[in-house]
Amino acid sequence: MQTSFRNLELDGKVVDVAVENGRIASITPSEPSQSRARPVVPAFYNCHTHLAMSLLRGYADDLELMPWLQEHIWPAEAHLTDEIVYAGTRLAILELIRSGTVFANDMYWYAPAVARAAEEMGIRCAVSMQTIETGGPGHNDPKNIAANAALSGLPRDASSRVFATLAPHAIYTVCEQSLRDIAARAKAEDTFIHVHVAETRFEVETCMKEHGGRTPVAYLNDIGLLGPKTVMAHCVHLTDDDIRIIADTGAVICENQQSNMKLVSGLFPFKRAVEKGGCRASIGTDGASSNNSLSMFAEMKCAALAAKIESGDPTCAPAKTVYGLATRGGAQAFGIDAGEIRVGAAADFVILDPDRLPLVPGFNRTSDLVYAADPSCVDTVVCDGRVLMEGGVIPGEGEIIAAARAAARTLSKADER
Repeated sequence: MQTSFRNLELDGKVVDVAVENGRIASITPSEPSQSRARPVVPAFYNCHTHLAMSLLRGYADDLELMPWLQEHIWPAEAHLTDEIVYAGTRLAILELIRSGTVFANDMYWYAPAVARAAEEMGIRCAVSMQTIETGGPGHNDPKNIAANAALSGLPRDASSRVFATLAPHAIYTVCEQSLRDIAARAKAEDTFIHVHVAETRFEVETCMKEHGGRTPVAYLNDIGLLGPKTVMAHCVHLTDDDIRIIADTGAVICENQQSNMKLVSGLFPFKRAVEKGGCRASIGTDGASSNNSLSMFAEMKCAALAAKIESGDPTCAPAKTVYGLATRGGAQAFGIDAGEIRVGAAADFVILDPDRLPLVPGFNRTSDLVYAADPSCVDTVVCDGRVLMEGGVIPGEGEIIAAARAAARTLSKADER
């Protein structure tokens, strides 16, 4: 069945866009209309997040990473259940859709609940088969073992809207032998890997002490974990050798500037890694507990501004480049044929309200999207040809919000005990 979206503005021309079988089937000149044409633009791809942490938004702010994790977040997460994660994930997906995002690369507990929420609400999602060795080296947390077994039937690539990745949490929570085993499994199954890398100076310094002077990037490369299907979150503290390794292996960096700034982890070296180093890159929000937003609009602006401050160069990370990473760059990282509006591409797109103040007067749409726009500018969201939001309306939103509030209350009361 073909669906048409009429009176849209694309590259300065008024067009109709037809969608069929999840793809853009045609783009044709539109008949004249009295109403203003609405801009159509690629949707966003959030390449690192922890969706259900939307329930912990504002829960433990203004702390450094390790105290934040060890003293607040991990104790609260000990009380999670499948249904709590399901409620938190649906809340997060609401926020994603409202801000024009159709894909999330997620890493969290009770991953089958994440897959269920994503499948029901229509977004694309890479769901983690997570490894965190809370029981000591070689002993993945039992919750992860059960969740990973339940995900074993999911596809391993983006030919399916919801698919599974291997997700060793980080080098400080997963031992070397387990990392080697995950690398071998990823190669055998042709599976994506999702991992935190070089987020803090402490992580880098500890790694160098424990692994013969090797940085986290060098260490992971030596044990075979880096490759074109490896997505590395953060990558704040990179040496020039690290950047060369990442570029040579084709691994993808996902920068998370807002979370990094809030936790004072540092600033991602955009100019050295992307503009000069040639590394593949994407953008993610991290979780709503350390950001505290899942808006890719806010993340793009922060990415552009932080790159300029870190490099001392106002021409670094121009709007066109940053917008490309948030759209096409994220899609390409996972082999999704999207991130641009063209015939044959996946029908993942956003229709904007041209009369929203951040888009006026409209000299440069890309600059407006990166530096001025916010979720209020999004009118309609389409993912894989399915309309997820139209005219600012998402079906069932009120029930999802009510369930999330109830889950958050349950979580906070459990933590008080």
